[in-house]
Amino acid sequence: MSKVLDRLRDLLRAEDDIVADELRSEATARGCTAVAEAVDRQVVTVAGTIRSVTLRPEQSVPALVAELYDGTTPVNLVWLGRREIRGIRPGVYLRASGRLCRSTRSATIYNPSYDIVPTA
Repeated sequence: MSKVLDRLRDLLRAEDDIVADELRSEATARGCTAVAEAVDRQVVTVAGTIRSVTLRPEQSVPALVAELYDGTTPVNLVWLGRREIRGIRPGVYLRASGRLCRSTRSATIYNPSYDIVPTA
């Protein structure tokens, strides 16, 4: 009976909720910390899908910014001095490590180390 109720609940949920649950499950299975649970100023490893990539052309130092979504909260991955990184594009699943900085607007990791994770 509970399987039937679970299936009915899945059918009634929005597609975004289902995708978020899958991202959370996959990140947890890889031993990564959820961004929503990460502690400010701690070194963390997060995993998720890149939703957007932008270039901030500052006057002195450019910055490549990728928004990673792990199913809980987005985090900005910022590479200072970079205009492009091959393989970093929307839709790519990525695992990133670095010191998490939280401001009132968003969570950010500057110059993270990263691995592009192949999808199955």
